[in-house]
Amino acid sequence: MGHVTPVAGVQVALSTASVFPERTPDAFEIAASLGYDGVEVMVTMDPVSQDPDILRRLSDYHGVPVLAVHAPCLLITQRVWGREPWGKLDRAREVAEKLGATVVVVHPPFRWQREYARDFAAGLTRMSEETDVKFAVENLYPLRARGAEVTAYAPHWNPVEIDCPHVTLDLSHTAVSGSDALAMADELGSRLVHVHLADGISTGLPDEHLAPGRGYQPCATLLASLRPRGFAGTVVLEVNTRRAQTSEERRDELAESLAFARRNLAYSPPAGSPAAVRPVTVQPGADQGATPPGSA
Repeated sequence: MGHVTPVAGVQVALSTASVFPERTPDAFEIAASLGYDGVEVMVTMDPVSQDPDILRRLSDYHGVPVLAVHAPCLLITQRVWGREPWGKLDRAREVAEKLGATVVVVHPPFRWQREYARDFAAGLTRMSEETDVKFAVENLYPLRARGAEVTAYAPHWNPVEIDCPHVTLDLSHTAVSGSDALAMADELGSRLVHVHLADGISTGLPDEHLAPGRGYQPCATLLASLRPRGFAGTVVLEVNTRRAQTSEERRDELAESLAFARRNLAYSPPAGSPAAVRPVTVQPGADQGATPPGSA
């Protein structure tokens, strides 16, 4: 698949998580070969993902900049860079600054992190005033057990409800939570500085992170609306390619996802058309208007 021309003003990056079970160095090589504008480093238990000197060498060797750092906020990374949450964010900021990244992606606190949760919004505001790096809080989702919603995050799983300066909008997570991604983008306004592009089919877990256009999230419509919104951040492909049987199959999926992103970012509605944009899709049944399973 040939490269699709980059879109002025909006960069498209590859999350290192998107190449798993391949490694962090492979993500840099794949991003370079496919023509991504950069990478977002997901900090995990992989020592390479934690080491700014190695990441700098990978970035320089492949000519692929690190555009964002995803702080180790997952349950499985609770011990990465220590257990103190503010210390993790401080370390993520240091790594981002060393690598020239402009965004640190952070999750809302778990509810049992009471002191961290209590000072979360104010603390992020303070940290944002001390650096040019943006701490962009990512939307998550409520957890449900036996039909009841379980509060796992505080002060909220939805950053629309948190008084934080910057936000990451993740479209796989909007699928899980049953949220309206376009309405969330409207409510966030200028606070929306970062997008995790993925897709999903079902409300509720699992968190699928399908390639864009393979689920029922308004991926194409959101992308086409970003430039009219004045968005000048980064769109990051954060997709699950674990089902790929070969490295070539994984690369094809990531190339297809990059093409989807750039073609829809470049779409401009005809003059005099309604404010709502019409998406450009590259896969049958993609985007809004597709019929969810079981509804036909």
